[in-house]
Amino acid sequence: MALEDNDHDLAAWLATTAGERLLEVRESGPTGRELKDAGDRAAHELLAELLATHRPADIVLSEEGKDDKRRLSASRVWIVDPLDGTREFSEPPRDDWAVHVALWEDGDLTAGAVAQPALHETFHTGRPPVVPPRSSARPRIAVSRTRPPAFVEALAAEMDAELVPMGSAGVKVMSVVRDVSDAYVHAGGQYEWDNAAPVAVARAAGLFCSRVDGSELQYNQDDVSLPDLVVCRPELSAQILEFVRRHGTD
Repeated sequence: MALEDNDHDLAAWLATTAGERLLEVRESGPTGRELKDAGDRAAHELLAELLATHRPADIVLSEEGKDDKRRLSASRVWIVDPLDGTREFSEPPRDDWAVHVALWEDGDLTAGAVAQPALHETFHTGRPPVVPPRSSARPRIAVSRTRPPAFVEALAAEMDAELVPMGSAGVKVMSVVRDVSDAYVHAGGQYEWDNAAPVAVARAAGLFCSRVDGSELQYNQDDVSLPDLVVCRPELSAQILEFVRRHGTD
């Protein structure tokens, strides 16, 4: 791969390589909190090292790193979540955890990759996924397996939709890409690293992506909180946004 001049290839390679490292950590013996901490640390350190080698002039915003405010005046910022779905990672053999690597460049996301290491798959913008035709008669909405928002349950009732619980924000977004679900609607609080790479991939695949009020998702902001989003098949977007307009997310 032409890592030195292709950001799409680099994002995919970084996410895949960090995922392979996480599989090694998972198989090395620790459990519980020790496994969570070991995974977070190993993937963060590896991504930081590789980005320093291959993109030394760029800034990195990582969930596990210190927020370098130089990013606010930078033209290129990598937004990474070294291990999204730490809980699921610590519960082998669960596969609903991911590695996120995205590049923000001059105001927008320009490259991204989401690795699902336990599935040995990496979805990325260099080869945008082709979303299969919908295989379910009823819409399916991906939700948190531990804390699904109440408003999503009401949305599902109005749409006659099925709720599909799973971990990791990235896995939920990729579930729409993979035809495991048809929408992911969230308003329970996230940060830029939780959804930057998944949104980059989902956009490249032709899916609808926005805040729950329909406004644009913006990255590399001073406040990195990005608490809500909608990712769905385009034909479902109007119904979802109209429900939120009428009922809110409380």
